[in-house]
Amino acid sequence: MKFLVLLVIIGAVIAAYQFRVQILSRVLGQPESRIKRQLERRKNRP
Repeated sequence: MKFLVLLVIIGAVIAAYQFRVQILSRVLGQPESRIKRQLERRKNRP
């Protein structure tokens, strides 16, 4: 049973990472393009 719960949690984390732009845009009320730009800008910082 604990293994199943752990598997569900891991699946939810992976799904949240895959859909992070859509989730953040809905939560923050910002356009997806703006969220994507901000995430890419952070990734390219030295």
